Amino acid sequence: MPMIHAEEIDTARLVLVPLRVEHADEMAAVLCDPALHTFIGGSPDEPEALRARYRRMTAGSPDPAVSWCNWVLWLRDEECLVGTVQATVVPDEGSGALVAEIAWVVGTPWQGRGIAVEAARGLVGWLAGRPAVRGIIAHVHPDHRASAAVAAAAGLTPTDEWQDGEVKWLRSVGN
Repeated sequence: MPMIHAEEIDTARLVLVPLRVEHADEMAAVLCDPALHTFIGGSPDEPEALRARYRRMTAGSPDPAVSWCNWVLWLRDEECLVGTVQATVVPDEGSGALVAEIAWVVGTPWQGRGIAVEAARGLVGWLAGRPAVRGIIAHVHPDHRASAAVAAAAGLTPTDEWQDGEVKWLRSVGN
């Protein structure tokens, strides 16, 4: 299976920029609100910890069959970073086709403006354009209505499957 590498993705208001370690300082400020961790757990990272995490992420998965694709969200009008999207692309156990598990986070000051929907749609559209990707999934906490709305707007549908207390959402793509 081919490796998938993050590429710049343009949407109406955003540029999804492949993650670099240099983004950590600005992103530490974007992601500093503890409320962002209500559903995902953990707490905000200090810049040095975020730099270390971004170093690991940009180095790529130690498993050659897994692609880690990570982006920061550049909001053109405000000329600043406002969040992240990511896709972990793995071979499906049954078919061997690639499946991408996606996630998104938008900093508190920029929430409620459709940015997460725009970013998720841009990401899903980009993934759907990769010939080997046949499925896109997200796991959403059942009480996180805003995240469920983003998943739905990006064309994913909730399933009856659960993982770690979250509902699996799915969109099939390709043939």
